[in-house]
Amino acid sequence: MTTFVIESDQVSVPEEVKDLASFRRWADSEDFPETGRICYLDREVWVDMSREQLFTHLAVKNEFNIVLGAMVKNDRLGLYFPDGIRLSNVDANIAVVPDAVFASHAARADRVRLLEGKKGGYVEMEGSPDMILEVVSDSSVRKDMQRLRQDYWTAGIREYWLVDARPEPLLFDILRHSSKGYRGTPKKEGWIKSAVFGKSFRLSRRTNEFGDPEYTLEVR
Repeated sequence: MTTFVIESDQVSVPEEVKDLASFRRWADSEDFPETGRICYLDREVWVDMSREQLFTHLAVKNEFNIVLGAMVKNDRLGLYFPDGIRLSNVDANIAVVPDAVFASHAARADRVRLLEGKKGGYVEMEGSPDMILEVVSDSSVRKDMQRLRQDYWTAGIREYWLVDARPEPLLFDILRHSSKGYRGTPKKEGWIKSAVFGKSFRLSRRTNEFGDPEYTLEVR
């Protein structure tokens, strides 16, 4: 039985959506909503139509996209996709839209594949990429911090990067896959080592001349 978890405005979910396969068919149809974040999490359809906050969500994602996207491209590490890619994993029984996904060349060789949509062009990644980023918002606290932590572990994601820029100080963790679940990575003066990238990262925030938050992701 499929359960519907509606976090914000109502969305009409077709009655034929009863499992992961039928959800993926709906997601590739013209009837699927063009806005919002709609996911399938092990027999539950989660619908979040709330707007993303400029300075605690969009600005944070943008900093990661600028830094990680450039690093992956320059060092020829694999594929980095920002917000918008749909990721499915049959073992975890999920279809999600993370804030960012990284798949190394090794992952592409045997752990992930790209799927084409009905109208052509690649629209979905299936399998177990190396890293996933989620930035917590008011409407995604339970999903990001509890539900996805378990689902991504079941899916075999090596690292789950979790950011919450709402509090002061902000929270940035790299959760590593272990035999008994995800474990946090020790920090030293704010630096966190990523086994996936073989580098350490530190996320900081300052206020610009307009009083707006600005984020910096350092790499060493």
